[in-house]
Amino acid sequence: MDFLHQQLALVQQQLAFVAVEPIDWKYYVQLFSWGVCLFESYLVLRQYPLYSKTAPPPVLAEHFSEEDFHKSQVYGKDKAKFALVSGLYKQAVDSLMLHYGLFAWAWDCGGQIVTKLGYSSEYEILQSIAFVCVVFFVSSIPSIPFSIYQTFFLEEKHGFNKTTPELFFADLLKGWAIGFVIGAPFLAAFLYVFKWAGDRFVPWLMGFLISFQMIMVIVYPTVIQPLFNKLSPLREGELRTRIEALAAKLKFPLKYLYEIDGSKRSSHSNAYFFGLPWAKHIVIFDTLIKQSTPGEVEAILAHELGHWYYMHPAKLLLVSQVHIFTILALFPAFMHAPQVLRAFDFPEKVAVTPPTIIAFLLFQMILTPLEAIVGTAMNAISRKFEYEADRFAVELKDKIKSEDAQDLGDRLGKALIAIHVKNLSTVWVDWLYSAYHHSHPTLTERLKALEGFKSTATKKEL
Repeated sequence: MDFLHQQLALVQQQLAFVAVEPIDWKYYVQLFSWGVCLFESYLVLRQYPLYSKTAPPPVLAEHFSEEDFHKSQVYGKDKAKFALVSGLYKQAVDSLMLHYGLFAWAWDCGGQIVTKLGYSSEYEILQSIAFVCVVFFVSSIPSIPFSIYQTFFLEEKHGFNKTTPELFFADLLKGWAIGFVIGAPFLAAFLYVFKWAGDRFVPWLMGFLISFQMIMVIVYPTVIQPLFNKLSPLREGELRTRIEALAAKLKFPLKYLYEIDGSKRSSHSNAYFFGLPWAKHIVIFDTLIKQSTPGEVEAILAHELGHWYYMHPAKLLLVSQVHIFTILALFPAFMHAPQVLRAFDFPEKVAVTPPTIIAFLLFQMILTPLEAIVGTAMNAISRKFEYEADRFAVELKDKIKSEDAQDLGDRLGKALIAIHVKNLSTVWVDWLYSAYHHSHPTLTERLKALEGFKSTATKKEL
């Protein structure tokens, strides 16, 4: 442990200038955030002309009717317009809030709330919770009209929205309530670790964060998700029989098999699994069950089981921990830096002893360009894992020695095409736009890879 702290201390020595040099951090944050926003707008403009194509890629020509392809192009064009306008709007609002000292005002407001509750400013953790609540609500309100437009106009126009106004606002209020019920204790514990461990907080905070993530793996599906969706045991029949047999052959620790009422809010479809290593739950959207045959759903689940087989969730968790460790290792230099707070309009009496939550929030904003790069790298890793899971489905027949799995690759390809057609997904995608935004390969890329996997598997058999 001492060796770790020695190495972290060397990092802080290199960043010592942060605490003493009067750098205009607000200017740089504005510059960085606008740079990321304009780059994302540029990507949308790169993608936009592809929505004017009049025919799908040759590999998909026989699968898309002229009407379905036209609908997907119009839907993609409308989503691109929305993304461009909403992205610029959000950035403008955030920029104005930053310019006019939102965070300094919110900290003062949080202090007033704490005082009215009968506590003094010495209760930093309590004031931090009030501060975060103020920032959250003030920054959330301007985005509500765009959420309403997206749900009741954009998605409604293209036949996907199933959400009623009552359900929309009930979800919004429930989301806020759950955020407070979970977020307030989490933030209190998060800040307490800093106070308890001092400048040697990194390993302790890492332990706390990974523990919280493990707890949420249990709490989310069992407590939170049922507040929004109904999970019912998948009814008896061909699909359930196929999935249970597949899980048994792979020794997948299947504990529960659910159908979720995704159609309650949208016509989009999906399937996923979650849970602890010894007890997994599979969840299938009712929309997917309606849109696909049992054999196609089985192929999609074979792909998902490929993620489990290759331990992709664990690997992604490890990568995310490295990312979090890097952030925490850099933070101490900003943790005791009055100059940073002064650059964001905080008064001297607050800046001289920086509240941890403010220092951390401003530090995160300063990392904006780095986070954009990290996100792109994570997408690349995720796409690699998607290819591996597709290959797993194709080669599954050799792993379980079953004739029923001979055509899983073909069924997976058909299922992916069906999902794209039903969801009006875009099939012409700019490579740079995809690299930045997409955690999955495009449909044409996956179909091409599936053909390659099937060809390789056939050669092995010969």
